[in-house]
Amino acid sequence: MEWYLPVIWGLIIGVAVIMYVVLDGFDLGIGILFPFAKEEKERDVMMNTVAPFWDGNETWLILGGGGLWVAFPKAYAVVMPALYLPVIIMLLALVFRGVAFEFRWVAASSRRLWNFAFAAGSLVAAFFQGIILGGLVQGITVKDGAFAGGPLDWATPFALLCGVGVVVGYALLGSTWLLVKTEGAVADRARSHAIPLLLAVVVLMGLVSLWTPLAFDRIATRWFSRPNIFFLAPVPIITAGLTYLVWHWLKTGREMLPFFGTIGLFVLGFLGLAISTFPYLVPPSLTVWQTAAAPPSQILMLFGVIFLLPVVLGYIVFVYWIFRGKVREGEGYH
Repeated sequence: MEWYLPVIWGLIIGVAVIMYVVLDGFDLGIGILFPFAKEEKERDVMMNTVAPFWDGNETWLILGGGGLWVAFPKAYAVVMPALYLPVIIMLLALVFRGVAFEFRWVAASSRRLWNFAFAAGSLVAAFFQGIILGGLVQGITVKDGAFAGGPLDWATPFALLCGVGVVVGYALLGSTWLLVKTEGAVADRARSHAIPLLLAVVVLMGLVSLWTPLAFDRIATRWFSRPNIFFLAPVPIITAGLTYLVWHWLKTGREMLPFFGTIGLFVLGFLGLAISTFPYLVPPSLTVWQTAAAPPSQILMLFGVIFLLPVVLGYIVFVYWIFRGKVREGEGYH
């Protein structure tokens, strides 16, 4: 087996995951912040900031899941039984949220119900995405290449902490997105939310960063053994510096920079988790090479990705360019 094919597919799936987290993260964050809006017209503005984008953002979830199934079928066969419950709950929450998104505009008499459905679907989807992340990082019990654990192995304090962390992180993304796309009362409230949310994200990232090396020897060895510690030290240092910059930009009234700084924090957090787990796709036992599909299958699907990925990226750039600028009261996609 060509050693580089699983690495390429691992990078493709990694890109899909981080694109999904960033793009769908801020629109899930809008739903999480929905209950804190004071008036219905503010909720209309908040929803209209993501109306042209929300369904396209979820394309990356399909690429990530489909890529895992096609390129790493053995990993898929282990991960899915281990995380069936959180995956199903997450997907149902996304469906519920999508239905609420559309029905809210046409069902005026039951708008409160759909407001609740939109907010609850966003919150539940974000929380269980964090649960799935925590379940993967903490490791999956494997015997003879198959899942050998129980249906609730994922339900640990560490996974719950990751779930809370993702909810708070998405809320921060959503609040900084509102700074970019809105003005007036909505933007002012978003800024007032963003500062405490940033502090909460810092605390939760710190807890996860301390928990992982203390609880998992393989992660401690990766980060603190020599010479790794010298090469990897810039990651937390850069994260701390970027956190200060985001806080400074929020305090000084900047609009665009807090959003892109928050994206940077997510990318650095994802990079830290990738460093902690690579080359294991199913920690702590199965690597990308052990779980990879046959090279002809990987090559065939790689040709499809080579042609389709630029199309998807081009479409995303086009849509965000077309719908650039502020969303004001009374304006919107619907």
